[in-house]
Amino acid sequence: MNPGGKVDMAPAANEDATQQIGRIVSVTGSQAIVLLDPHDASKSFQGAASPELGTLLAIRSNGSIVFGMISALSVPIPSHESGSNEMHIVELELLGELPLDEHGEPLSFRRGVSIYPCLGNRARLATREELKHVYSISTTNSAVRIGSLQQERAIPTMVAVDELLGKHFAILGTTGTGKSCVVALIIRAILKENAQAHMVLLDPHNEYSSCFGNQAEVITPDDLNLPFWLMTFEETVEVLIGNKNEQDASILAELIPLAKSYYAAKNTPSTSGRSRLQRRSTDTGIFTVDTPVPYRISDLILLLQEKMGGLDQRSTLAPYKRLKTKLETITQDPRYSFMFGNLTVHDDMVSVLCRLFRIPVNGKPITIIELAGFPSEITNVVVSVLCRMTFDFGLWNEGYVPITLICEEAHRYVPDDTELGFEPTKRAISRIAKEGRKYGVSLGIITQRPAELDATILSQCNTVFAMRMTNEKDQEIVKAAISDAASSLLEFIPSMGDREAIAFGEGLALPGRIRFDALPEHALPKRGAANFSDQWSREITNIDFLESVVARWRASSAPESIAELTTQGNTEDTAVVERNELQTGSQTTQNQKIEHTLENYDRRRSGETQTPASQLPKSQSADYESAANSARNIRIKSPAEALKAREVTSPSDLRKTPESIAD
Repeated sequence: MNPGGKVDMAPAANEDATQQIGRIVSVTGSQAIVLLDPHDASKSFQGAASPELGTLLAIRSNGSIVFGMISALSVPIPSHESGSNEMHIVELELLGELPLDEHGEPLSFRRGVSIYPCLGNRARLATREELKHVYSISTTNSAVRIGSLQQERAIPTMVAVDELLGKHFAILGTTGTGKSCVVALIIRAILKENAQAHMVLLDPHNEYSSCFGNQAEVITPDDLNLPFWLMTFEETVEVLIGNKNEQDASILAELIPLAKSYYAAKNTPSTSGRSRLQRRSTDTGIFTVDTPVPYRISDLILLLQEKMGGLDQRSTLAPYKRLKTKLETITQDPRYSFMFGNLTVHDDMVSVLCRLFRIPVNGKPITIIELAGFPSEITNVVVSVLCRMTFDFGLWNEGYVPITLICEEAHRYVPDDTELGFEPTKRAISRIAKEGRKYGVSLGIITQRPAELDATILSQCNTVFAMRMTNEKDQEIVKAAISDAASSLLEFIPSMGDREAIAFGEGLALPGRIRFDALPEHALPKRGAANFSDQWSREITNIDFLESVVARWRASSAPESIAELTTQGNTEDTAVVERNELQTGSQTTQNQKIEHTLENYDRRRSGETQTPASQLPKSQSADYESAANSARNIRIKSPAEALKAREVTSPSDLRKTPESIAD
């Protein structure tokens, strides 16, 4: 290059004739055909400088140098005789041009072609200096290196950080192609030049904790603090009810705002010295079911009890009892301690945001959320809360702190099938994809199954790294997402090697086939695949590790409680659980179990459940009958059962304690 930063290029008459391979014989709007010179045909396909698929050719035209990428090579009329004078055709996709000034010096490269080559113009391999110029990133952008060009390994592949993150990106590829390594490579390259970044990485396989050393804040289920009151109503219903019972949900919708008001009334500090907006945010009269303010589960239970006190009929009491029992159970479940585990409830939303989004950074610009240890039934809720909070944080800080959310295994959370996934999670990620750039919230999507990912999400990613994919549906989805002239590059996708990708979009100067740089050994993600031949070559003599295996196994998959079975109402092994637990617990707890057992038995017999007793196998039907008989024979009876047995004669008797109406 000359001192002005322009590429030194000789006039057309002095171009190296050894680099010329043929002439233009056809030109259309976006394509051209080159007929290879006969005397160069064998050399061009066998020599070191032979053109290959994906190679960039240069064509000197009137006032510019046009660049085209080889998309096909063919011999229209092949011959059986070696060395015969065959016709060799090269098909090009025209990508862009270097305009020339009046002195023949090139200006800045630009995509698209305004001055097309003419028939007969000579085509040649692009020189190294031309490739540097074409694939360079403007100095006004903060660019980082992630690899090299497949055509010329000496040419680095640079990505513009602002374009890459500002307009979202996707990394696609089948299992085993190195997606996790590419994710770590790109993030490490960005963090090296942006030490005050704010990134959140959702890690479903707990594999990234070793990739960033001391730069990462790793959050596990054991040390995550995500208070339950940060959930929206939909998320709360998913955790507490799960089966979308509208009656139970309507009760929660009525009582949660009251519980929030009770907490605020007792804990709101003096309004002196506080801004009008701060006073309004804690005004006890404006809370909705979705307002992210604290409330106590104990207050919610008291409200349920108050409501139950004004009801007489068993059918109207049932949903309140279900909710109360579920609340009492889930708050004691160690698997949910990250939501309900705090002994006291206080407004720590600011500290939660600080830790999640690294404010201040304190040398750790990325937060890794390890999801593998969460209960399977609540993982979607956790992801929903994190994604929604990421968008809302960007919305309400008006882009003052840009955030990047990287979602591994994205097809789990935003599936294309409307029957799958958790709707609030899909809505939260979709909102980031569609509106996030307005508020400084960017999205990185990583998936091995693009065909199972919501097409709307993928279409919002303006930079794509497509690694090897063998599934035809996945390939079709990627091809449909490309509007660039170099779409023929995707024909390489089924046959590319590891660490290779077709990269295209706003974050790169030009589409191309690239090879990613290698990660240092200490920064590699944890390997998920076992080395069978190595590990099966030695005997395991120490079985002490099985103790921890069993402990983790039991902790992550604890059996459902009686309360959870009550909520579902149609679990077919409920009777067995009830029969085994009727004889345990305090009198109050015992009475609750008895009443539930008889109520569930009656519902089975009347056919109110999805599987009535008459349709159950004999063994399960006998279990229900046995459970009901056990309940009737227990000395302390519930008020409802006593009334059924004609041991009380008026509604006032229902207010008596179980002890006063015992046998």
